Amino acid sequence: MKLSRRGFFKAAGAAGAGIAAPTRSAEAWQSRAPADPLGCLVDLTRCIGCRKCEQGCQTVNLLPAPARPFDDLTILDQKRRPDEKTFTVINRYYPGRRDERDQLVPTFVKVQCMHCQDPACASACIVGALTKQANGAVHYDVAKCIGCRYCMVACPFEIPAYEYRDPITPRVMKCTFCYERVEKEGKRPGCAEICPVEAITFGRRNALLAIARNRIKSNPAVYVDHIYGEHEAGGTSWLYLSGVPFDRVGFIDVPDRPLTQLAETIQSALFSYLWSPIVLFGMLSGIMWAFRNKADRDTHDKGADP
Repeated sequence: MKLSRRGFFKAAGAAGAGIAAPTRSAEAWQSRAPADPLGCLVDLTRCIGCRKCEQGCQTVNLLPAPARPFDDLTILDQKRRPDEKTFTVINRYYPGRRDERDQLVPTFVKVQCMHCQDPACASACIVGALTKQANGAVHYDVAKCIGCRYCMVACPFEIPAYEYRDPITPRVMKCTFCYERVEKEGKRPGCAEICPVEAITFGRRNALLAIARNRIKSNPAVYVDHIYGEHEAGGTSWLYLSGVPFDRVGFIDVPDRPLTQLAETIQSALFSYLWSPIVLFGMLSGIMWAFRNKADRDTHDKGADP
């Protein structure tokens, strides 16, 4: 009996549905964030833009010396991003505030990896080179990295950098949260330890949130009522207080939900019940059948020619 094209696809679809029909509903996405990791609270109203945090980071992480010394504050005239040689930078903004002399007052912003609670970079990494640690750090294992750079694409804060100039053993580079120093030596991150005005507070995330809320409540005229990082991207281990709206000082507007939630839910739905292999097999079978049927018709037409 010949099977029509419509009949073939109907049968294939029914078979696929029968095999793939789940016996239970797909599990809902669950956060894998640690309950109360370590973190840092950066108070932008206290930062004076001295770049000491950059110096502390460079010293602790054994990074190359900068092209311009740390006491050269003219570098603040340009906006910078962390790169493969610099894990944190200070940027200067003029959001519109003026002092008693009617001069613009700058706001200085420290930029580094946010160490998300549910990091998109770790979710995107296909070999597990990036992992969220219990102490709050998003840790990088160079021994596992294959250089795919999916983490760079996934990060909503555009932080991971790549050693393009190293053709032999290139690495993905970003703030380490001074992982070894914090985990094994019990010390604060280099940037938090060196800050001369205590603009960076190190501690447990829940305690930092309590400190931030208390500062906002005690000084509502000084702070905007928003802790950046409390909810952004599902929450981050680095938190910020500011005296001006965050969008005026370079902060990226990201969703409150973890950015891994949608992607991982889709992946789970596709692969939990073998949907992807079945769909792919059905498509390939249909293509093969269509081509073979066409070849049979061509052969028949040629045989019918006088």
